[in-house]
Amino acid sequence: MVWLAVACAVAGAFFLAFGAQRQGSAVQANTGGLALGGSSFLRLLRTPRWIFGLLLLGAGMALNVVALTLGTLTVIQPIGAIALVITTIVNSRDQGIRLNRGTVVAITCCVTGSALFVLLAVNVVRENTAVTVEEELTVALLLAGVVGVLGSCVLLWHHRLRAFFYILGAGVLFGFVAVLTRIISKQLFDPNGLFLLNLQWYSLIAIATAGGLGSWFVQSAYSSGPPDLVIAGLTVIDPIVGIGIGITILGELRPDVPAVIAIAMAGAALLAIVGVIALSRHHPDVVERRRIARLEAADAGSTSWRQQARRKAY
Repeated sequence: MVWLAVACAVAGAFFLAFGAQRQGSAVQANTGGLALGGSSFLRLLRTPRWIFGLLLLGAGMALNVVALTLGTLTVIQPIGAIALVITTIVNSRDQGIRLNRGTVVAITCCVTGSALFVLLAVNVVRENTAVTVEEELTVALLLAGVVGVLGSCVLLWHHRLRAFFYILGAGVLFGFVAVLTRIISKQLFDPNGLFLLNLQWYSLIAIATAGGLGSWFVQSAYSSGPPDLVIAGLTVIDPIVGIGIGITILGELRPDVPAVIAIAMAGAALLAIVGVIALSRHHPDVVERRRIARLEAADAGSTSWRQQARRKAY
C-alpha cells in the first residue's frame, strides 16, 4: 500500500509539473509579460493549452489526495518537491533556456529546505488534535488580515508588483486553504453524525476566498515569471505556512520537542525561502527580462537626450 501511495505521489508531481508549464506558457503568450487582467483571463478560458494545463493540474491534485489517503504525510509530502525539478527541466527545454549555476543552487536549496522542514515538522506534531471554535475563528480572522494586506498591495501597486509577490501571496493563501481543508474535513466526519451542520459559515467563506484569490495570484505569477519559479514558491511556502499555522494556532506541536529540532526546522524553512528568493533573481528567464528592461530604459534615455539636443539646436 505504501508503494502505491508513493507511485501516486510521483505521478501527481509529474502532472502538476507539466500542468504548470502548460499554463505558464499559455498565460505568457496571452499577456506578453504584462499584468493579467479580466479580458486576458477570459481569453485564457478559450485557450486549449491553458485548459489542458488545468486538466493536468486537476489530475495531479487528485493523485495527491489518493497518495495522502493511502500513505503517511511524512513519506508523501516531500515527494511534491519533485514537481519543481521536473518543471524546471521541461520549461528550460521548451523555451530553449540553459540553466545557470545560480538556478541549480537555488532549486537545490528549495527542494532540500522544504523536504527537511516537512520531515522534521511531521515528526514533532501531534495527530488527531481537536480544533476548538476559538482556534478556527482565529485562523479565519488571520486569513482576513492576510487577504486585506495582499488586496491592498494589489490595489495600490498593481503595475509595480513582480512575480515574487504573487508567488509569495499564493503560497500563503494555499497554506491557509490546506489548514481550512483539514478543519472542515474533520468537522464533516465528526462522530456526532451532524456532518454539514458542524461547518462554520466563516470557514466556508474563508476557504472560498483564499482558494479563489490564490488561484488568481498563481495565474498573475505566470504572466510575470517562469512556471518553475511559481512551482518553487508553492512547494516551499504552502507547506511551511500550513504546518506553521498548525503548530502555532492549532496546538499540533508536541510539548517534548527538543530545542535542536526547533532550530533545525527554522533553519530548513530559511534555506527553502532563500532558495525561492535566489531563484527569483538568478533564473535565466528573469535575468533576460531584466536585461531587456535595461536596454529599453537605456534606449528611452538616449531617445530623450536626442530630443532635448534637437530642441536646443533650434
